Amino acid sequence: MIRGALPVVLLSLSLAACGESERVYPYKDPLKGPVPYSTNDRAREDKVFGRDGINIFGGDEEQAPAGTGIAVNAYLWRASLDTLSFMPLASADPFGGVIITDWYAAPEAQNERMKANVFILDRRLRADGLRVALFRQVRNESGEWVNAPVSDAATKRLEDTILTRARQLRLDDVG
Repeated sequence: MIRGALPVVLLSLSLAACGESERVYPYKDPLKGPVPYSTNDRAREDKVFGRDGINIFGGDEEQAPAGTGIAVNAYLWRASLDTLSFMPLASADPFGGVIITDWYAAPEAQNERMKANVFILDRRLRADGLRVALFRQVRNESGEWVNAPVSDAATKRLEDTILTRARQLRLDDVG
């Protein structure tokens, strides 16, 4: 029994030795004089998103790090939301650039419904920075929704509408 416990104890001690220790180095602040500087303070400053991390839910604006805004082209984002505003929104992720709508049936065509997914792939306003996927379903004789093909022209038309609106928004901001 002692033979089995000895390797476990040695392994535990060796892993405990790998822990981080805190060292304190004094540095001179021109206003305060010598100030202790901990290595753990340095580790907190070297975080990926800066000393205070990323501020998603608001709070003190002075401490909010730069770059927490929209991560995709703002004109494409706004144009996509404007163009798809007649459809119910299922999900919108401005950091990932993904907009997913819920199923929408036009009042004049209750036996057909559409759904759209928009992917904004670039921070620049470019035609290849936008990809749209359309889905269509029709109701069969038993009342169930069945997948139906969507024409490439309809997808292209929606992409063109979004791009045209994005260009209009940009011209409104510039002009």
